[in-house]
Amino acid sequence: MPKALADSSTCAIPTRVRCQVCGPVRAGVEARLSDLCGDELYSAVARSLNSISATFNQGRGTMWQALFRRPAVPLHPPVRGRCGGGRHVLRSERLLLYTPLIALDVIAPTAARSDAEAQRWLGSRTEEIVQNEDAREVFLSMRADDDLSGFETRDRLMMMRKVEIPTDGVVRLTAVHVADGRYAGATSVSLESGEIGGWLAPDYRRQGLGVELFRAAVQLGHRHLGLKVVRAGAEPTNNASRGALASAGFTPAPGPARFTLGDGREIDATWHQHRQEATARCRG
Repeated sequence: MPKALADSSTCAIPTRVRCQVCGPVRAGVEARLSDLCGDELYSAVARSLNSISATFNQGRGTMWQALFRRPAVPLHPPVRGRCGGGRHVLRSERLLLYTPLIALDVIAPTAARSDAEAQRWLGSRTEEIVQNEDAREVFLSMRADDDLSGFETRDRLMMMRKVEIPTDGVVRLTAVHVADGRYAGATSVSLESGEIGGWLAPDYRRQGLGVELFRAAVQLGHRHLGLKVVRAGAEPTNNASRGALASAGFTPAPGPARFTLGDGREIDATWHQHRQEATARCRG
């Protein structure tokens, strides 16, 4: 079962950004991202972020200062090209979704799913989430078009490192909110089973964006990957996810009544599907 959409009115990110920064990344935490794929990639990024020093002090303000120097709103919506070469780009009313290009495109969505409310439903393994709340705050405050020149060299190189396309049979897209340019979440589609998943960052929940995210996953499956059926699973008590799936056109479908999450929890499951006979494949 894919990772269900997390949705809650509780936001784990403070509304007022502090003028303080994380310490430098400790030696030896840069992962060879180009050699990893799938969940290994998310795990490596989370390990790197969890190695960031949790020590904050007034004397090291370069990371937050770099964010403060940017315009209040993005000068232009983020642009990530067109489909091709194994990469995909989609646009909904409020979201731009694209195959991750650099490590930051994976780092920020990893942070977006790491809060307690999201993990109540997602159940990721410990090594796949960013446990340090201060690190999460930094990356959830960033935009896809941010100028990274104000960051320390090691941090900048880690964020700018190119990410190769995973070969594990799952197509993953990073979601950016077009109005403010910030990372809003992520979605994915399995090529083999057609199962989709997704999550939203705390600041973008309970705004109807879950419906857009699932509609984008439907479009990715039917119009980009040539799949006639895409499926999704959710806990019976996850009303936000089930409501978003229904609004995105999913209908009830058969499936296993129980499922084990990555963290070992066994949960009840309901299943949903979206069928479309007319399909297509893009250049990606």
